[in-house]
Amino acid sequence: MAKISVLKMIKQPPYLKKGDKIALVCPAKKLPKPIDHAIARLESWGLEVIIGDSVYASHHQFAGTDALRTKDIQRFLDDPSIKAIISGRGGYGTIRIIDDLDFTAFNKNPKWFVGFSDITVLLSHLVAQCNTQCVHAQMPYTFDTSTPEALLSLQKALFGEKQTYSYQSSFKNRAGEASGILIGGNLSLLTMVQGSVSEMDFTDKILFLEDVGEQEYGIDRMLRMLKRAGKLKALKGLVIGAFNEIEEEKISFGQTADEVIWDIVKDYDFPVCFNFPTGHIDNNLSMVLGAEVYLKVETNNVQFKYL
Repeated sequence: MAKISVLKMIKQPPYLKKGDKIALVCPAKKLPKPIDHAIARLESWGLEVIIGDSVYASHHQFAGTDALRTKDIQRFLDDPSIKAIISGRGGYGTIRIIDDLDFTAFNKNPKWFVGFSDITVLLSHLVAQCNTQCVHAQMPYTFDTSTPEALLSLQKALFGEKQTYSYQSSFKNRAGEASGILIGGNLSLLTMVQGSVSEMDFTDKILFLEDVGEQEYGIDRMLRMLKRAGKLKALKGLVIGAFNEIEEEKISFGQTADEVIWDIVKDYDFPVCFNFPTGHIDNNLSMVLGAEVYLKVETNNVQFKYL
């Protein structure tokens, strides 16, 4: 019974319906191009899209000053007519404003927040401090290169359609089954928030990880840090997404990213799957942080289901 009560602690915002208003913001890096195509796609779902002041703002590499981005996000957090907030892109900058955001109104009237990559900081905070589900998914900046499946998975997540993902893995998995609350995101950002108020609880969770542009030694270092902190041994399952655009080292590390990860988690007994379609890829399927999921891993086949 204790586990059931823990599962119910994470609030689920109201699902979207046609006619709802949503807001677009940029908490981090500025957009280098218009996102009219993405706005049109969101409108085709029957949504009214409100464009935040940060979306086309520019201040050095950021989408406006820290103060502008904070104010922009805050007004949508506080506005009860806005039912979801979608980040235009990631990059860098969310960590600069997270502590200046006030979630008092949000906690009384939770709404969906969507993003990934650098936005992992905010997603982690929403789960850790607001006990509220949020969506790790494709952002408008890359809607034009996204697969239809990736965009459909976001639409279904926001409108409350239960989803099941099935795929074949090309790297060795550890077979097993597990059910639990889903947490995760970008490995670099999840490691960065450790020790802060934005740190998620890993105990009895199913964790998914992805990253981009790292080197094998960096992945090794970050995962070993999580292992030393006792985070990995507490898991019920591990889902490894895309680790792509790995930077070549002058002297070979001797292992691929997947081999690095396997070497670190091989002594645990929870199920592990590789090559899951999430991360900095065109087929970035939506992952609802804080949702209860079921994971079934076989040698080459994986089933991931929202409960």
